[in-house]
Amino acid sequence: MRTLTPVVLTVIYIAGTALAPTRAGQVATVGNAERACGPLGTPYMRTSLYFGLRQRGSGTVSEGQWQAFLRKEVTPRFPDGLTVWEADGQWRRPDGRIGRERAKVLLLVHEDTAEVRIALATLVVGYKREFQQESVLWETVPVCAAF
Repeated sequence: MRTLTPVVLTVIYIAGTALAPTRAGQVATVGNAERACGPLGTPYMRTSLYFGLRQRGSGTVSEGQWQAFLRKEVTPRFPDGLTVWEADGQWRRPDGRIGRERAKVLLLVHEDTAEVRIALATLVVGYKREFQQESVLWETVPVCAAF
C-alpha cells in the first residue's frame, strides 16, 4: 500500500490553497486546477472523510473494528493509496452544548469520476450503518499533486 509522505502532503496542501478563487463566486474546478498545475503536477481531487469513533449507546469503535473497515471497505475501493490519522473533533449540539469525539480522518487523492464519487458515498453510508453514526464529514477539493 502506497502512503503519502509529509512532503507530498505539504505539496498537495500548498497546491490546493493556490487554487483559491480569484473573484467572488468563481468555483474551483479540475479545469482551473489543470491551468494552475502547470508542469509541476497533475490535477486530482483531494477528499477527506472524518469518521467519528463513538457509537450510540455501545461505546467506541475499537482499533480492530477500524482496521477491519479499512481492510474490507476502504482499501479495495482505493488500492492506490491513502492516509489515515486520528483527530479530536468538536461541534455544537442542538442544545447549544459542545460535543467532543475522537475520529479517524481518511485522506484520499483521486481522479474526479462518477465511480469514485459512488465509492466515497458507499463508504460513508456503510460506516454510518455499521457503527451507528449520525454523519460522516466529507470534504472534496481540487488539488495539484505529483507522486
